[in-house]
Amino acid sequence: MEHSPAAARLTEAASVAAQHQGAGDLLRIVLVVMVVGCVLTGWFLLRGYKRNDD
Repeated sequence: MEHSPAAARLTEAASVAAQHQGAGDLLRIVLVVMVVGCVLTGWFLLRGYKRNDD
C-alpha cells in the first residue's frame, strides 16, 4: 500500500497534534459556559416561585 502525499500530511498533522496535547482549553470553556447556563436557567425558572404576601 503506497502512501499518498495527502496521507503523509494527515499522518504528520496527527503526530504534531499528539505532541501538542494541552490541558483542554476548549473543553474548560465549554464546561464553564454550561455551568453558568444551568445556573442562569435555574435562577430564571425558580424566580417565578417567589411568594408575594403583600
